[in-house]
Amino acid sequence: MALPSIYEGLEEKVPDSLDDLRGPVDGVVALPPHLAWSGLTEFDLSNFKLRLSMYKIVITAGQRADYEAYLNADHLVTDWPLLRKGLGRGYRQAWEQKLALPRETLA
Repeated sequence: MALPSIYEGLEEKVPDSLDDLRGPVDGVVALPPHLAWSGLTEFDLSNFKLRLSMYKIVITAGQRADYEAYLNADHLVTDWPLLRKGLGRGYRQAWEQKLALPRETLA
C-alpha cells in the first residue's frame, strides 16, 4: 500500500481568494507554537529574509485560518517569485492554481 502524498488535500486548505489574506503588513509577528515550535518564532516583516522565512513556515505548516491571519496578500504577491523557490512543487502548484499567482521566477 502506497503512502499518500504530503501534498494530498492541499488545494482545499488554500484560501479561495487573495482578499482572504488579511495578515499584518508591518511590525513584528510572533507565530504560535503550532507553527513555529523551534528556532525563530518572531519575525520582523520589514526584513525581507525574515518575512520570506515566516511565509514559508505558515504556508507549509499552517491551515487556512493561519494563512488568513498571518499572510498579507500584497506581500504574498510581491514576494511570490522568490518565495515559490523555497516551497515544494505541490505547494507551488496549489497556491499558483487557486490564487492565480505567477508561475515565472525572477531571472
